[in-house]
Amino acid sequence: MAHTPGSTKTVDNSAFDEILKEYRHLSADNISLIDYANLKRQGRDTLSRYIDHLANSSVDDLSRDEQFTYWGNFYNALTLKVIIDHYPVASIRDIDISPGFFSNGPWGAKLVTVMGEDLSLDDMEHRILRPIWRDPRVHYVVNCASMGCANIQAHAWQAKSLYRDLNTAAGDYVNHPRGASVIDGRLQVSTIYSWFEEHFDVEGGVIPHLRRYGSDGLIRRLAGIERIADYEYDWTLNDHKSAG
Repeated sequence: MAHTPGSTKTVDNSAFDEILKEYRHLSADNISLIDYANLKRQGRDTLSRYIDHLANSSVDDLSRDEQFTYWGNFYNALTLKVIIDHYPVASIRDIDISPGFFSNGPWGAKLVTVMGEDLSLDDMEHRILRPIWRDPRVHYVVNCASMGCANIQAHAWQAKSLYRDLNTAAGDYVNHPRGASVIDGRLQVSTIYSWFEEHFDVEGGVIPHLRRYGSDGLIRRLAGIERIADYEYDWTLNDHKSAG
């Protein structure tokens, strides 16, 4: 993807900041929840205008870091729109709008057009973010509206604080039980680490990745552990109304 090194052009994400401030909440166990019911009733127009703003932006004019935040914010905003367009639902996997008879979920559906190309959520994650940046922390950037996913952040991703925020997001997820937990010497991790296992090879594998971003307590519990015993993922919608 073309970019403009040294570009100081930025994308205005203030509308998304407002949406997250108004409709994002933290559960008692620090999982980000979205008030989809009120977002659908009161925030739909703001969200749609923000998505249109992103779709009409000239991505090639941005620096590489600004592009990363652009696609991360775009993915998350578009996921929120998919949910409220079909709300109420129990899980994003119930929104079967992807092409193909055996489709499951919305990820393969072409939802927006950017610079003349029709794009899906899968395109944004697997054709753009993952292969171009090759950073395993991308899995803490994109949010799939589920309880098992990494938190959608309290503010839009922004280039000026990108690497600090990426490290914070990685630490928040790795040190939360839905990311990794050690019980009776057995390591259980999120199924994200199975789906995208090869993506963590740049850091020596999943367990070294956990040690890199783990707290002192998690690192101590990981001592001597060389294999993952189990994987788990909760696809329940991260709905503030039902879970908060």
